[in-house]
Amino acid sequence: MASHGVYRASGVQPVTDQDRKKEQQKIEDYKGLVDSVNDRIQEHQFTTETLELTSKLLKWNPEYYTIWNHRRLILRHKFELASSQGSNVGATPNHKAVIDLICDELALLMPLQRKFPKCYWIWNYRLWLLDGITRLLPVVERRKFWQQELALVGKMLSLDSRNFHGWGYRRTVISALESIELQAEGSNTDLTEPEFEYTTKMINSNLSNFSAWHNRSKLIPRLLDKRGADHQARRRFLDKELELIERALWAGSEDQSLWFYHQYLMCTFDSKYAADSMAPDLTTAERSTYVREEILKVRDMLDGAEDCKWIYQSLISLNILYRNLGNEWFDKEDLIEDYIAELTKLDSLRAGRWNDLKSQTT
Repeated sequence: MASHGVYRASGVQPVTDQDRKKEQQKIEDYKGLVDSVNDRIQEHQFTTETLELTSKLLKWNPEYYTIWNHRRLILRHKFELASSQGSNVGATPNHKAVIDLICDELALLMPLQRKFPKCYWIWNYRLWLLDGITRLLPVVERRKFWQQELALVGKMLSLDSRNFHGWGYRRTVISALESIELQAEGSNTDLTEPEFEYTTKMINSNLSNFSAWHNRSKLIPRLLDKRGADHQARRRFLDKELELIERALWAGSEDQSLWFYHQYLMCTFDSKYAADSMAPDLTTAERSTYVREEILKVRDMLDGAEDCKWIYQSLISLNILYRNLGNEWFDKEDLIEDYIAELTKLDSLRAGRWNDLKSQTT
């Protein structure tokens, strides 16, 4: 079967009596390990041995978030010990002890994240470690770790370009690298331009990447502000984005992520959202011209793709937008009704939604 366009093997293998016995033994071992870890934490045994037991348990089941919290308690205790030792002999041993602890933890996480790339608790724990780095280490050391994280998440996304955990983590890493806490005196890091180029690179390698399109939409307002773009520069930028999404839609009109980005661009012409869009100073007449051109372009996509619901949905929305800008319907009302009828036929489970659209066109 396919999931998000990627084939997944299916099928259930027969279970033998020997398999059941092995599974039962694993369950008993697991429960014993859980009890042992919980008992040690209740007794405040924040030792290396307890830490190793949590490692064993988390390799078994990384979704057990309570054990990650136990591990935090142990690490916090070790950080405090390192700080107290550092206060006696100087700052350097303190920093080295913290660095060694965090490096060991990050090394533990790597194989887990390869095996369970979409486990929330692993990502959360990784961020907790990086937060500790920001609090406990000097700027040079902090920045070094966060830069390594940026390189790491780049490798992760090269292996699974649509992992939304990875994209969210990347945004967090970028935000940290741009923050005051990670700036050397007199420096000011701004990664907006390279991150925008990164989204272009990822989109060109795989158009069906919702996370890359989403990240692009979040970067555009910052990018234009950083460039100090005037009205004409913003229009040129908008035109380029419209050209990009048009080429993408011709290549994959069935791809939902492309239509979502197209919808984001269309918000530029909607008076409700225009003030926060990439081209807020367009006149109503200019917006109407853009929408009219989009209707013609999207209508052309129907040729050979008559069974694509996204095209009909876009045509209906664009016609409503054109009407809301103070114009007459661009397409005749009976043609819009045909769009809704086709949409209802192709996606009958959402008939109520399409009926609501129909009410907006009458």
